[in-house]
Amino acid sequence: MRLQLTMPPPDQTQRDTASNGPQRGAVLAAALALPGVVAAETAPTDGLIAFKYLWYHDLQPGLSRITVNSPSVYTLLPVGPSWSVEGTVIVDAISGATPRYHTAISGASRMHDDRTAGELKLTRYFRRAAIDFGVAYSGEHDYKSAAGSVGLRLSSEDNNTTLAFGTGFTSDQISSSDGKVSGETRQVNDFLAGVTQVLSASDVAKINVTHARGRGYFSDPYKEVDVRPRQRNQTAVLTQWNHAFAGDATLRTSYRYYWDTFGVNAHTLGFEYAQGLGSGWTLTPALRYYTQSAADFYFGPDYDPVLGAPFPRGYSTNPPRYSSPDQRLSAFGAVTVGLRIDKRFGAWNVDFRYDYYQQRGDWRLGGDGSTGLDPFTAHFVQLGIAKRF
Repeated sequence: MRLQLTMPPPDQTQRDTASNGPQRGAVLAAALALPGVVAAETAPTDGLIAFKYLWYHDLQPGLSRITVNSPSVYTLLPVGPSWSVEGTVIVDAISGATPRYHTAISGASRMHDDRTAGELKLTRYFRRAAIDFGVAYSGEHDYKSAAGSVGLRLSSEDNNTTLAFGTGFTSDQISSSDGKVSGETRQVNDFLAGVTQVLSASDVAKINVTHARGRGYFSDPYKEVDVRPRQRNQTAVLTQWNHAFAGDATLRTSYRYYWDTFGVNAHTLGFEYAQGLGSGWTLTPALRYYTQSAADFYFGPDYDPVLGAPFPRGYSTNPPRYSSPDQRLSAFGAVTVGLRIDKRFGAWNVDFRYDYYQQRGDWRLGGDGSTGLDPFTAHFVQLGIAKRF
């Protein structure tokens, strides 16, 4: 079973990397090192190995749902003066109860699954450019995914402007453990274009536009009356602005607008404030707000008077072409509050992060949220250790 966490994915994956050249403090260097800005087209001279352990747990009132234990290892290796290779291996152990999507439906079946995933990327650096090639694979007993990607970065002579372009392809194979779904497939083409601009000695801005074109099976094989269109186009615009203050502190802000052909429109606003405390310590509180509209074919707990739950109203007389009770397709708002603590000593870095997430229908901004859904809560705990060599 492929697990999709209810919490929307983060807008930007942050990674500890070795940096070259003079620094104005570790916090400022990390804050301004948006992809393709600081020595973007210079091959790394140091290697890096990092271990991360993520514990995730979500729940609804009266129902402790999913628990995920996910260790991962990341490695960056320079290869000569112009190449680098990166690799990540992740192993997930997933257990718990399937979600209770509507308050009126109290049943939840038990589930357990394991996932193994890996990613490999090779990068070639030129004087004002870098090109990377990536492959990835993820496997579960009922879901397999293979992907490939190509990315290009071009920098100006003064390194103040960087253009980024990318494309990727993903092919999924989908089935269900109960045999109701077998041999289904899905293919997705991804495209990215972006620009990163150094505005001043203290400010860096970035904008990315991504577009995905998907064809194939998008329904959930474990939900009744879940029939979705066999194509889905998704577009997102992400803007980021980082500002460094005196005293080794940085404010990172982001805004993301998303829309798709399922009818979902979403806004994400994020803030992080990284404060250096001296002696290698950094404290980073974070706050994020997310809001989305419902998919065109989502239905809440208003059931057909003849057939009853889980069939939507009108199903007995005029069955809809598409329908889904999936809470992730409902209209809701969500807040994430987090705190990260870093300690750097020599070539080593240790970090701890905790995030608390809560989702409610009446927290949606700009309109009424979906009703009849229990609040959804999730906890994220992450531990990491990294070493440059």
